[in-house]
Amino acid sequence: MISFLNDYSEGAHPRVLEMLARANFEQNAGYGEDVHSQRAKEYIKKSIGRNDVDIHFIPGGTQTNLVVISSFLRPHHCVISAETGHIYVHETGAIEATGHKVVVAAGEQGKLTPESIQAVIDYHSDEHMVLPKMVYLSNSTELGTVYTKKELTAIHEVCKKNGLFLFLDGARLASALTCKENDLTLGDIARLVDVFYIGGTKNGALLGEALVICREELKEEFRYLIKQRGALLAKGFVMGIQFEALFQDNLYFELGKHANEMAEKLAVILKNCGYSFYVPPCTNQLFPILPVKTVDKLLQEFKFYVQNEVDERHYAVRLVTSWATTRESVDKFQDFLENL
Repeated sequence: MISFLNDYSEGAHPRVLEMLARANFEQNAGYGEDVHSQRAKEYIKKSIGRNDVDIHFIPGGTQTNLVVISSFLRPHHCVISAETGHIYVHETGAIEATGHKVVVAAGEQGKLTPESIQAVIDYHSDEHMVLPKMVYLSNSTELGTVYTKKELTAIHEVCKKNGLFLFLDGARLASALTCKENDLTLGDIARLVDVFYIGGTKNGALLGEALVICREELKEEFRYLIKQRGALLAKGFVMGIQFEALFQDNLYFELGKHANEMAEKLAVILKNCGYSFYVPPCTNQLFPILPVKTVDKLLQEFKFYVQNEVDERHYAVRLVTSWATTRESVDKFQDFLENL
């Protein structure tokens, strides 16, 4: 069966594997102190256009979210998230388990707005309630939408006005930055948020996320906090080598662009067959609305998630393309759908 379940079903891009194989018998320093990790950090800093950021490699997205939020918030602080936010829906209460409440603000197609953030801040008015101290965003969002520079700037301003940290989850940042609707750069993001990460797991790496700390006061002793939370990988060079491969040229962005192009082809096929979408197609996550009978038949040949029930006869489903999705897989989906 062909899988459109997610963008981490495959292993790693061949160039990543080749670099790992070449370095396999090297004796590297541990815990991210190796030459490959340092080189990867320099490549990323060059791509951002800043040398004054700290970069740490962390094995996975949930670990990264947990380490960041639990490290930067005091015990009485909470974090604001959209109702679709990964930390609220799909991390098994990891943030709450550290003692910090995730407070939901109304979103629009998976995106927070300055107004919804301010409403949460205004509601939490005294010491009998948790105090909002951080805003959590995803780009792209869990619905595949992206923040524009204008939108992110407005959220930056409301956070600055209220003294909140702004944290951007970039698990699918490659797809966000290479989609047609995007007008942000890595440099823009580093200027507008306090901390963000560049996802490798979902864009051609075996594992790993590159956490970028932009705000000076958050940098101190952060490696202690990573270690304390079990996320300081002994073989840190495994992640360093992978990000070295992804950022020594434009491979990271090429892979994100490929995933988007495959999703765009799927979107055209679905539109030509007369189907609409739960949210407008934008990046590598698509949410078409399909008849229940069509979904049942497609599931015989393809793997994907049923997102939610739209009505008695229709489901919104999620189709995800990746750096490794082939045109052949897309063509088979088209043939099967058109022949139903």
